[in-house]
Amino acid sequence: MEKKTIRDIDTKELRGKKILVRCDFNVPLKDGEITDDTRIRAALPTIRYLLESGAKVVLCSHLGRPKGEVNEKYSMKPVAERLSEELDAKVKCAEDVTGPSAKDMANELKEGEAGLLENVRFDPREEKNEESLAIELADLIGNEGIYVNDAFGTAHRAHASTEGVAHHVDESVAGLLMEREIEKLGAVLEKPEEPFVAILGGAKVSDKIGVIENLMQKVQTIEIGGAMANTFLKAKGYDIGSSKYEEDKIEVAKQIMKDALNKGVEIILPKDARVAKIAEGEELTPETVESAEHKNVKLNVEGKGESLEGWQILDVGDTTLTYFADRLENAKTVVWNGPVGLFEFDQFAIGTNAIAKVLSEIDATTIIGGGDSAAAVKKAGLQDKMTHISTGGGASLEFLEGKKLPGIECLLDK
Repeated sequence: MEKKTIRDIDTKELRGKKILVRCDFNVPLKDGEITDDTRIRAALPTIRYLLESGAKVVLCSHLGRPKGEVNEKYSMKPVAERLSEELDAKVKCAEDVTGPSAKDMANELKEGEAGLLENVRFDPREEKNEESLAIELADLIGNEGIYVNDAFGTAHRAHASTEGVAHHVDESVAGLLMEREIEKLGAVLEKPEEPFVAILGGAKVSDKIGVIENLMQKVQTIEIGGAMANTFLKAKGYDIGSSKYEEDKIEVAKQIMKDALNKGVEIILPKDARVAKIAEGEELTPETVESAEHKNVKLNVEGKGESLEGWQILDVGDTTLTYFADRLENAKTVVWNGPVGLFEFDQFAIGTNAIAKVLSEIDATTIIGGGDSAAAVKKAGLQDKMTHISTGGGASLEFLEGKKLPGIECLLDK
């Protein structure tokens, strides 16, 4: 790996030093309680490594979208409490980001202790990456302090705590989670073992154009599901009824399929689908989905088979899954980003769950690209069967596009 990590610093040098660690503690809350602490647990190896080395650790993160204003609903206090439980030691939460409380907390830390700053997005300068905030964050740890970025989930954002601060400290390095993300995702792009299959789902083609174009240079097969498949089906003249699709991306879909044909890359689209009788424009709520009539249909070119007028495609069908599984069973590398159906509803999670099960059983490097596909794998209880589940949805997408992420670029090279 090209970027310097905390493991490249002698542990003797860490003892007694103040270290600012940017984590991704953007956890879901309900009534002030954390409902999923996956992101907190993902940061623990880095935090424990630094604490055991005798460092004075100043943690920081954003939580939710407070829009640059103090909002108690998005306070980091519940995170500090959960960290205290996990580390079996008190983790104090400052009352501000870089103000008197934050300064006092940082100055009072003893060797092997950690404290947490208040939500960095309470400060309007954070998302604007204003230098004044970056300097104030650096000042909390002093001239000899070290900046550690362990928040891969926000590495595609150039904010004061993810990128700006790195320019105001002598050493800026990757944490253990960031290191693992770069290594696992990087290996897929640099030296993937073949056959290499990409599974792409989710709602929009527009979100995945860059990923498709970059992966097309490396994969043998691309399997497309989710609402984004509707745009490709429409581009091929298939009847998709009232299903959601991106009209302005029809020509893009046609070009992608043409490029794939020229490169010898196989694109597999749904051949059948699970559909629900929901009018065009009607919102997909639990009530409308539950009360709607459902059926399985073979997909046909417009006007040549059963009409889907008034029906919406919400999952891939069994025949499609057979085609998908056939390519996956022989694959040696698989990247999956985006569910292939409306997996929030059990009746339309069949395709997504089936893919997760196949991936859990094959002898291949399996990379799950964060976001909804990661949630689907965890919901199916198969997370331990995958090679790597990324902690960053948007960040992993941009990484797979081949883009340079500011939160990684700002770190020192080895």
